[in-house]
Amino acid sequence: MVQTSSPEIREADAERRSPASAPSAPSAPSAPEYSSWISQDRSTDAASVTMRREAAELVERVMAHYRDNTTHEADGQWTEPVANYLDADRWQREMDAVHRSVPLPLAMSCELPGPNTYKAIDVLGVPVLITRDRQGTVHAMINACRHRGAKLLEPGCGVSRRLTCPYHSWSYDLAGELRGVYAEKTFGEVPREGRGLIRLPAGERAGIVFVSLDPAAEPDLDGWLGDLQPLLEGLRLAECHHYSTGELTSPNWKVTLDGYLETYHFASLHPKTVFETNLSNMMAHDTWGPHQRIAPALRPIARAAELPVDQRDPGDCVGPIYWLFPGLAIAGGWRQKIAVSLVLPRTATESVTQQIILLREPAVTEEERRAADRFGAWFHEVVRDEDYATTYGVQQGLKALDGTDFVFGRNEPGLQHFHRTIHRHLDSGATAAPRAAR
Repeated sequence: MVQTSSPEIREADAERRSPASAPSAPSAPSAPEYSSWISQDRSTDAASVTMRREAAELVERVMAHYRDNTTHEADGQWTEPVANYLDADRWQREMDAVHRSVPLPLAMSCELPGPNTYKAIDVLGVPVLITRDRQGTVHAMINACRHRGAKLLEPGCGVSRRLTCPYHSWSYDLAGELRGVYAEKTFGEVPREGRGLIRLPAGERAGIVFVSLDPAAEPDLDGWLGDLQPLLEGLRLAECHHYSTGELTSPNWKVTLDGYLETYHFASLHPKTVFETNLSNMMAHDTWGPHQRIAPALRPIARAAELPVDQRDPGDCVGPIYWLFPGLAIAGGWRQKIAVSLVLPRTATESVTQQIILLREPAVTEEERRAADRFGAWFHEVVRDEDYATTYGVQQGLKALDGTDFVFGRNEPGLQHFHRTIHRHLDSGATAAPRAAR
């Protein structure tokens, strides 16, 4: 299913198709053409300058791995009990300690490109509505009318000056304030104050909209992002154009995300796709609190190794993937086309992945739209037919492997950091609960 949901790109509805009915690709899709953006960026703001300087340093780190045929390594291996993927009670504790406790990156700013735009998304059974009001301020709220709880908008992005309930036509503004009650003369007067939509804490940083599922939360987004924030700001994601959103079902959220956090599998799982543009088992790795970045070596690094340092294009040499905990991956941030993956748990055995395609320049001509479609289709098919086909196999084998453990190698530091972070949140949640009870 590809949902062209950005109001600034297209207004016509795209044909919706469930993953179950999508045909398998008869052969590996041809890789789209990539073009660097970072080498063309001439912005002089502090974040852009910092980003370009850090990119040049990152290229040299990856170049050293290329010359030595090495990769970033953790201090040792890590084992994770298979039971931690299976236990439904543990999954519930993970949801409470992580997804219901931390600021969740639920939208890219360009999905709400102007006043009176919205994105509706279901998160762990909570219908969330993110809006940008007429002044351009972002809000988040429960997507449920205060009259009888009907859902105001179906999942997707769009434009609307009013939020009108389809059940009884109560209406709200984009800040969630109750503005109209149908037939109020016979219904009875409804005080507007206190009858607005239930607010959720929301904030916008570096072209990403964060929402907390706990209405009482007071998230510190600057502290949450820490030193990663300037690098994200340098990507200038807020200036991108939202082209399309596709959706895939996927297995348990940790089984799914394990596949995003290492390059060890490129040669074996993606020999005719990802491995044609990326080297396998060769990357740099960095962490910022719970967040991280894996930076695989791209094949043009072989030619760049013979060039002077000032002639190396970072966008051709390295393909950094910025990963925001608990489940947002930004791939291609140094390129003209960007693929964002948002993985959200549904149940202990299933998650859903939104694939969000961003463009540095809007696709105006038919040729530009075809190129953007090819990019999105390639990304969708590779993840569905290679990554998720494999992880569904992992999911099927978990019960038979219960009582054993998985081992993450020294060359899989991203996996180790991810699971250590989950353990820390569970541990802190366990100690916080007794304090709260007292």
